[in-house]
Order: sequence, then C-alpha cells, then structure tokens
Amino acid sequence: MSLKRVLIVNKMFPSAGLELLKKELETTVLPILDYEADSLATIKAKISAGFDGLIWNTKHRLTGEILDLAGSRLKAVTTNASGIDHIDTDELKKRNLPLGNTPSVLDNAVADIAIGLMIGAARRFKEGVKEIETGEWKSGVQWCLGQDIANSTVGIVGLGGIGQAVVRRLKGFDVAKFIYSGRTDKKEAKDLGASRVPFPQLLKESDFVILCCPLTNETKHIINADNLGIMKKTSVLVNIGRGGLVDQAALYNALKSGEIFAAGLDVTTPEPLNKDDPIVSLPNCYIIPHMGSATVETRNAMAKISAENILLALKGKPMMCPIPL
Repeated sequence: MSLKRVLIVNKMFPSAGLELLKKELETTVLPILDYEADSLATIKAKISAGFDGLIWNTKHRLTGEILDLAGSRLKAVTTNASGIDHIDTDELKKRNLPLGNTPSVLDNAVADIAIGLMIGAARRFKEGVKEIETGEWKSGVQWCLGQDIANSTVGIVGLGGIGQAVVRRLKGFDVAKFIYSGRTDKKEAKDLGASRVPFPQLLKESDFVILCCPLTNETKHIINADNLGIMKKTSVLVNIGRGGLVDQAALYNALKSGEIFAAGLDVTTPEPLNKDDPIVSLPNCYIIPHMGSATVETRNAMAKISAENILLALKGKPMMCPIPL
C-alpha cells in the first residue's frame, strides 16, 4: 500500500517538522519562496498531482480555486502559523476539510517583540540610530526625548495568549494600569490586573495601544482615521497582529501631523513593504519585518505542531490544534 502524501508549499519549513512527516508520509516540499514571482502558479500546478495533506506555509490565500485543483483526495489542511486570515475557511467547511494552526507556542516570542517595539518607538530608537549612522549625534538635555512606560496606561486590544504574555512582561515596568478590549471578558484578566473597557475608552485612556487581535472582517482597519483621532497625542501604537488591522494611510497622516507620538510595527500592508512607501521614511515609525515568531525554538515548535496536525488528521484523529469551522 502506497504512503499517503503531504505537500508543503514553501521551502522554508523547519527540518524539525519535516523529519516527523517523512517517517510516515511521502513528503513533497516545493522549492519556492512566497515572494518569487511564479510561486502561486507553481503551487497551483503541483497541487493537482494529488495529496492527502496540505501544509499551507505561505502568505498566498488558500482559495476555493486551489482546493478544487487539489481535488477530493485532500483530507487535511494546516497552516504553519497562528493566524488563519489567509485561509478561505468557508471553502474548507464546504468540503468538510479539517483545518489546524499553531497557536500558543509563539505567544512568548511575539510578546517579546511587542515589548521591544514599545521601547523602540517610545524612546525614539530609529531617530537616535540614524543620527549615529549619519554622524549627526546632537545630545543635550532636550534631545530626542521619549515617553515613559512607568506610570502609564497600557491598552491591549485582544487579551488572548499573546496579549496576556505582553501584560506579564510589563508587570516589571511599573505600569500604572492595564485595560483591554474584546468581545468577552477573559477569566485570566483578574489575575493579570487588567480591566475590560469599551474600545473607544481604551483608545482615549491608553498611553500605549497594543494590537494583539486576529484579523477578521470585524477587526480590519480597527485603527483608522477616526480612531486615531481619539488617541492621545503622546500615545504609542504597537501592532504585532496583522497589517490589515491598521489603515496604513491614516496612520501615516497621524504620525506625520503629530496626532499620535509614535508607532512600532512588526506587521504592515503589504509585506514585504516597499522601501519607498511613505511610512518607511517617518522618523516616528519604527518598523521591523514581521519577526514576531522568528526564533529557532519557536519556529521548530510550530513546524512540529503543523506536522502533528496532518499526521493525526490522516489517521482519522483530532488535530493537535484544530480550528473550529
């Protein structure tokens, strides 16, 4: 009896997960990267060869068209990420295909990045480093003054695993108050000392607004021109969720005009962000290239969960990390 087959659509898949798959499945890894011009065409051409499992480790959207190409042989799909905004879940549900992801394991790594962006943006690292690199280091008691985290109000938009990890880290920074917004109360909030408030109130009161929520139809452009207008002029916005949470043109205008103090972004629209995008030039916008989960340990753990999701599903068992559809 021939082995079941799994397709991994991007060659940047850690060997920790690959080794698990190869023990039980015929494993195909496409020798492509997301940003190569023909990558999506290559995926479409190859997926029609017939696979039982699919690891969708790409930023391309998994659509009904691609699932049609995969055909009825396909029995399980997993991402190699926490977010599923690049998956047409309605199309999977229509075909009764289970979907998995890799949540929780990346919470600490992403929370670390959030703290780094908070400090970097609030303390004007981008401007300071540029002055060193250009030989224009000015110094002086009024030079490059930033915002304090101590005694501040921190607003978390989405108090899930990552949001909670951010609050735990900030406990040592003498934050005065933690508030959060979301659809429901979080039982963990009491132990964290965080209070749930309406989103407009969070924007109005927070010195730091940290976006930790998933990208959905409801959260797209949750930060827009109107909501930026509610925020304090001294506030700092941090986005470690998805670029689509923010209306980037509106953010550019708010930063340029001084409507808010600064922003720290791990995610943008699009990705990769063009070096000539206007927001890149702003001294008060500290951008890093989607590095949230980029540690060796975290990426290996994510690959192992992806592999286990497929292996379990192809044995007719529940995935390690299933997404309810």
